[in-house]
Amino acid sequence: MGNDRAWENPEQMLGVDDALARIVAHFTPLPAVETPIVDALGMIVTQDVVATVDVPPFRNSAMDGYAVRHADTRAAPVSLRVVATIAAGRLSRRTVGAGEAIRIMTGAPVPDGADAVIRFEETDEGSRATGARDRISISRPVKPAENVREAGEDVRSGQVVLPVGTRLGPTHIGLLASLNRSTTAVHRRPRVAILSTGDEVVEPGPELLPGQIRNSNSYMLAALVRQAGGEPVLLGVARDTADDLRAKLGAIDSPDMFITSGGVSVGDYDVVKDVLQADGHIDIWQVRMKPGKPLAFGTLAGTPLLGLPGNPVAALVSFEQFGRPAIRRMLGYANLSLPEVDAIVTERLTNVGRRRHFVRGTVERTTDGLIARPNGGSGSAVLTAASRANCFIVVPESCDVVEAGTTLRVQLLDDVTTV
Repeated sequence: MGNDRAWENPEQMLGVDDALARIVAHFTPLPAVETPIVDALGMIVTQDVVATVDVPPFRNSAMDGYAVRHADTRAAPVSLRVVATIAAGRLSRRTVGAGEAIRIMTGAPVPDGADAVIRFEETDEGSRATGARDRISISRPVKPAENVREAGEDVRSGQVVLPVGTRLGPTHIGLLASLNRSTTAVHRRPRVAILSTGDEVVEPGPELLPGQIRNSNSYMLAALVRQAGGEPVLLGVARDTADDLRAKLGAIDSPDMFITSGGVSVGDYDVVKDVLQADGHIDIWQVRMKPGKPLAFGTLAGTPLLGLPGNPVAALVSFEQFGRPAIRRMLGYANLSLPEVDAIVTERLTNVGRRRHFVRGTVERTTDGLIARPNGGSGSAVLTAASRANCFIVVPESCDVVEAGTTLRVQLLDDVTTV
């Protein structure tokens, strides 16, 4: 007999890819804000950054050494007369004439007349006694422009240095500073309000009473939101009543997104979907995946709300598949989902229920290529196994069994360095 209950029949559930497409369609990149460059790491540039100066702004020495005329060294070994010293940050009014050299430090402006710099190590600098340096011996010919950085060698004024859409990394931040930019225009970070639900859920602190559990989800989700680039705002825990849920959700002004955990299955006290249906609009709440089958998505007072399952691992997996892409979309990212690689699974995996299975595991590089091994603890509430994972091994909906040695797609979690 066919099963007409959507929460048990995978054929009536929404596919993971379809759910992601529907959710992401509700989001657009947030408006641009002028942000201090020290706070802009990982953010997306909203307009071309055009250089208004040359970098470097003047011709300078790339080494500690002597500024010379290369023509004077053709007959090396030669001895040149030292006429001045230039420290970094200083100018010299002396011009390097025929048979002359000027002692120069790294970064100092190359004086007129000189067209090359020879390093101290290639002179008799170190072999002489301390005291006045009136002459310097050079043992080899010097090439034109050797150890000289020309003005504008790195960046020319008028050049587009960072095109719109650039994700700012540490080197980009340094480059902005070199262009005399203390701020830059980027998509602002989304404010994501996070709320746990359930009469049994309590905050860390007081001793647990019988039947109570800690509110681990809010803190895990806040960390995930921050890791994705958003600004988490914790709203605490809502009791299993519509009034308390409405009060908690109304405690923040103008968030860019709500994320709740719990209250989205088919139980008598699962109120998130009921409030959405009454006060807003619900789009989806069953997805063909595990863990994380129950999922709510809709809008509340015009603000998107993503309702995640209450089980911690299910909340983790669902956030990475749907919450992270939504946040990255608001940040202006082009690539929304977790990075993926192909890896060989080390163990036999079963997948009952024709749903896409996200197995928590560890991926590592071996002489045979990338391998992925499950971490054990497949239950949707087993957070310890998930804490040891650096990847999700993705078992397709069509596979009931995956034999050891099979190559599967693997989603990499944050800070994976072993691959």
